[in-house]
Amino acid sequence: MRVLTLSFLIPFGVFAQSKMDEPSRKHFWHTVTTSASPETVWTIWTDVSNWHTWDTGLQSARMDDAFRLEAKGVLTSLEGRDTKFTVVAYEEGSSYTFKSALPLGGLYVKRTLSEEDGKTVFTHEVWFQGLTAGIFARAFGDNFRAMLPEVMETVKAQAETKDKP
Repeated sequence: MRVLTLSFLIPFGVFAQSKMDEPSRKHFWHTVTTSASPETVWTIWTDVSNWHTWDTGLQSARMDDAFRLEAKGVLTSLEGRDTKFTVVAYEEGSSYTFKSALPLGGLYVKRTLSEEDGKTVFTHEVWFQGLTAGIFARAFGDNFRAMLPEVMETVKAQAETKDKP
């Protein structure tokens, strides 16, 4: 029974997700290129207490520990709802993924960045997984997806402002 249970749950894990060709309300992403350094974007992305300055869907965010694998935090929505999250994947300076638990599933946010041709390319990816993924994607996916370009442009603007001499 244990083997059957584990083999059933593995497809729902964080590492099973891969980008599809076309975004959907269940899995979507947005990529931006900036002249700001990767280090500056990384600093903005890992400064949890200031996420609300660029994420228009947040009232606040906090993390009591250093930003690292298995670090835990709390997001507070504009409506005042608190949601716990855990960093489930982490590569210093290049990517991280955090998960917010949902009933019988989860909401994952992956942020990656790289340097290409002297520019920084950064991507914010969101997906819902689990038995209730479709339900939560219908409830929240379209709104989250619509906000993402503005959120990313705000990160870009903040990074470019910080990198100005």
